[in-house]
Amino acid sequence: MTVLGSANLTLAVVIPAHNEETHIGAVLAAIPAWVDRVIVVDDASTDGTVHVAEACGDPRVTVLRHDHNRGVGAAMRTGYRHAINGGFDLAAKMDADGQMLAEELERLVEPFAMGLADYAKGNRFYFRGAADSMPAHRGFGNTALSFLTKFASGYWHVYDSQCGFTVTRVPFLKLIDLDDLSEDYFFENDMLIKLNTLNARVVDVPISTVYGQERSGVKPGRVVLSFPPRLFARGTRRFWRKHLVTDFSPIGFLTIAGMAFGAFGTVFGGYHWALSVATGHVASTGTVMIAVLPLILGIQLLVQAFSLSVQASPGAREAAAYVAHFIARGAEKCR
Repeated sequence: MTVLGSANLTLAVVIPAHNEETHIGAVLAAIPAWVDRVIVVDDASTDGTVHVAEACGDPRVTVLRHDHNRGVGAAMRTGYRHAINGGFDLAAKMDADGQMLAEELERLVEPFAMGLADYAKGNRFYFRGAADSMPAHRGFGNTALSFLTKFASGYWHVYDSQCGFTVTRVPFLKLIDLDDLSEDYFFENDMLIKLNTLNARVVDVPISTVYGQERSGVKPGRVVLSFPPRLFARGTRRFWRKHLVTDFSPIGFLTIAGMAFGAFGTVFGGYHWALSVATGHVASTGTVMIAVLPLILGIQLLVQAFSLSVQASPGAREAAAYVAHFIARGAEKCR
């Protein structure tokens, strides 16, 4: 009996595809027999991707088509809706370029069978040397974006934010406004940010890094310029909703108070410093203290808010429990 069979859970695998004629056949052939449905979403390919997918001979495969290219996020929204309408318990995402090993799908669904996760994602950096095959520029960019995504999403225990090998509990997909999810490669980051507002437990799962002759659709220059401001905007919206609107939490109070005290100390101190420079009169000790004390207090409050945010990362304990289980059972090291 498979992991999911013992837990009585059903799984649909969503595969967004755009011009993957040379890889999609092998990807579909490798899907484990215990997967219930495979949903290929063709994002207006101009090659034979659709023909190869439809000719694979697997009755579990359903091919959906976009009439124009909309992006991987839009393809996933289409696939997720199909999984929701199909009544599946879990919905996985696998890319069509062969960079994800289908046999490792069992690792990603195992936390659900153990009752530990609402969202599981691959982490290609967990084992030392596991990501050595990743191109250097991708590794650096992934590290930087993972760090920024921690701030934006509130999932401080999660790494490798750009990994697209994921599994989501379908009831959470029903709670997310799918139309508001980004249509491009920002999709993975956006999912984490939205899941945090629902307190979904996210578990990182060690997976392999596979790079061959595939050509990535990600444009490094576009990512560097567009992702940081989008992470800031989405992260600010998440913070406002989670810590100030749905629940006025200590994190929200400490952050607002810290910013207020810090801003007052900075503005007051800056004004009197400029005034001293212009007039040649040294500011009094009292004036300096009025500037310094609020600034120090503000920094301390922000540090405390940061500490509470890290401790409140949803799924951190569950993620640690799964990794401990993963290691204890002597799981094969990722390659």
